[in-house]
Amino acid sequence: METDVLGEPYLAETITLPPDDEGPVVATLVVRRAAQPTGRAVLHIHGFCDYFFQTAYAEWWNARGYDFYALDLRKYGRSLRPHQTPNYVADLREHFPEIDAAYLRVSERDDHDHVVMSAHSTGGLIVSLWANERRHALAGMVLNSPWLDMQGGPVMRGVGTTIVKQLGARQPMRTIPRTIEGHYAASLHADHAGEWTFNLDWKPLGSFPVTFGWLRAIRMGHDELHAGLEVGCPVLVLSSAGTRWPKEMGPDVHNYDIVLEVPQIRQWATALGSHVTYVAIEGARHDVVLSLKEPREKAYAEMGRWLGTYVDAD
Repeated sequence: METDVLGEPYLAETITLPPDDEGPVVATLVVRRAAQPTGRAVLHIHGFCDYFFQTAYAEWWNARGYDFYALDLRKYGRSLRPHQTPNYVADLREHFPEIDAAYLRVSERDDHDHVVMSAHSTGGLIVSLWANERRHALAGMVLNSPWLDMQGGPVMRGVGTTIVKQLGARQPMRTIPRTIEGHYAASLHADHAGEWTFNLDWKPLGSFPVTFGWLRAIRMGHDELHAGLEVGCPVLVLSSAGTRWPKEMGPDVHNYDIVLEVPQIRQWATALGSHVTYVAIEGARHDVVLSLKEPREKAYAEMGRWLGTYVDAD
């Protein structure tokens, strides 16, 4: 491992994967170890147009005796290469090999017998499908605003999805026209209206283009989740308490989820398995651990309560 772009004590290693149609493929595993040797670890997966930079989140886990690992998936963040279409896969299962490789490094190579999975947004969908299929003995799962259904109303989820699936199969690299004001990323970044520093090449204000093939993969994943999963461990689902679609920067940008529809997260949370705790955080952003101070502290308090009750109780 080498020193990560975040600097010490973060370390990173490149995981080489089989090439795809665009050429060589890698993923990147980042780790920040707890102060004392431990058999407990958390493995975190980011969302779309995202990568791991949430250092306070890693430190929170370290303080509770967990080694913290984060995986930048293929074509995201540290793993994105110039020849690649950012964030693109045609099937969410294309991400399973890097999650497998990371999980084996965490559990077997580094000798952790108590592993919690963590994921945000699109990562929450991917990790849920992976856990359902792999059936590892996970200690728990924390999902931060997981993407469990398609926003945009019944037309988009019906006729719109049929069109997406058809075009996604025939013209997977065709870009879907959309307008992104950039309010969400601007609400986070310290150079704009936020308090966090991140690489705008890896998480641009205007997001990355979305293709029909990638969105088809998302909708196929939603179909599988809606049929019912069993991830096999206690799950905590966190979200904002509400959704708004603001047209300009203002309080709504900072106090609501402006990316996904919260009612859908609430509706589909129990499709993840037989033991799910759902908590809505008043005033939280889409990434609840990047919310303003008060809702952020509430989110951590809820995580601590859940962890102590269902995961670390023994």
